[in-house]
Amino acid sequence: MENDGNQKKKKFKVIPPPYRIKMVERIEMTTKEIREKAMEKASYNTFLLPADLVYIDLLTDSGTTAMSSNQWSRMMLGDEAYAGSKSFDRLDGAVKEIYGYKYVVPTHQGRAAEHLMSRILIKPGDYVPNNMYFTTRRAHQEMAGATWIDVSIDQAHEPTSNHQFKGDIDLKKLKTLIDEVGAEKIPYMSIEANINMGGGQPFSMRNLKALKILCDKHQIPVMLDGTRLVENAYFIQQREMGYKVKSIKKIVKEICSYTNGATVSGKKDALVNIGGFLACNDEDLFTEVKSLVVVFEGLHTYGGLAGRDLEAMACGIHEMVDDNHIAARVNQIEYLGNKLLEANVPIVKPIGGHGIFLDAKRFLPHIPQKYYPAQALTAALYIVSGVRGMERGIVSAGRDPETREERKPKLELVRLAVPRRAYTNTHMDVVAEGIIELHNIRKKISGLKMTFEPKQLRFFQAQFKPLKNELIQK
Repeated sequence: MENDGNQKKKKFKVIPPPYRIKMVERIEMTTKEIREKAMEKASYNTFLLPADLVYIDLLTDSGTTAMSSNQWSRMMLGDEAYAGSKSFDRLDGAVKEIYGYKYVVPTHQGRAAEHLMSRILIKPGDYVPNNMYFTTRRAHQEMAGATWIDVSIDQAHEPTSNHQFKGDIDLKKLKTLIDEVGAEKIPYMSIEANINMGGGQPFSMRNLKALKILCDKHQIPVMLDGTRLVENAYFIQQREMGYKVKSIKKIVKEICSYTNGATVSGKKDALVNIGGFLACNDEDLFTEVKSLVVVFEGLHTYGGLAGRDLEAMACGIHEMVDDNHIAARVNQIEYLGNKLLEANVPIVKPIGGHGIFLDAKRFLPHIPQKYYPAQALTAALYIVSGVRGMERGIVSAGRDPETREERKPKLELVRLAVPRRAYTNTHMDVVAEGIIELHNIRKKISGLKMTFEPKQLRFFQAQFKPLKNELIQK
């Protein structure tokens, strides 16, 4: 199914969610004056805002899921034994059934699994190719002494391109890297399911199969970032020939069959508020992970999690592959995206799997990248609407570890990540209204300068102030 670029002209069908709401949490809209003061106090970084001053929170889809009644009930059955917990057995069984890997080690969240994998597999001087970067994964790879290499297709960096599988690996780029540095200097091929930094875009099964053949030829393991694997599987089901009749559950397992292992943040697809794991088929790697996880996380059967957390994640892994669930989840993102396209708001196309990504370069063409346009747009959106998003551009890209020069990615985006099962489409209407209002006054938005910069993952804690007296000129 090809996207012809005329999404706004098509009749859009809304898919109802396969659940009803049983419990609600009160949220309150604040005044613009309150938000202006809060944003100034937070140094124009939405990560530093108090959550109770946020109306609709699209900062992240990580750990912000509304869990099901089944998950909550399973938590009451959590086995809190330090060793030999039955709750681990249930998680172990769920991962083996749904993902298909032989070995599983839980961790407190995805980045802990990334840390273990990088520390064990990478040697200083190695190279790690990836289909675009994800912040924490690349940080662990570079801290372990590797050079991160982008082997994503060129279309991944083009926000207006309607290419259906922007997460694909450019096999020619990968072959060139192998020829230049040698396969022995590549500890693993890193591939992300639904590239986050490119707008929640999937890879195709066809590309993954070809990648596995190439990597097997050179004895390079393929290690998956399976954090948003289910969304990637959904796009394969909807867009790739031969998969329309296959269930999400079968597609997920097929994807994993072309990889050697995966790190997963359970806080996304697996529908929990905390938790993750590393899974693999290599017994030697499993043995090393078991040994190292005890140092940093906890015993290899709980990995820093309570038994109740293991239960919730095991339950969520089964729920996440329900076809109706994922169809409704992605459909809500499309609902918001189509409203913005109809209003000619510049967003990344095609519409992604976990959020809408505003294209700050087209939204704010008057602000040079060195003055952090995506960061400024994120702060301005909160002030105008009470909606919290996050920057995915030059701030997130950080600095080159050797030259200390700022990396300048082609994409300068604002991510609006929608939590699973948490908001209604009426909330999406409010988000759209706020963005459209901001788009109408976009020329009044000022750039920012950075006043504080952490050494690692600076976007979490960096501080800024407007180039002019106010972020949004009166």
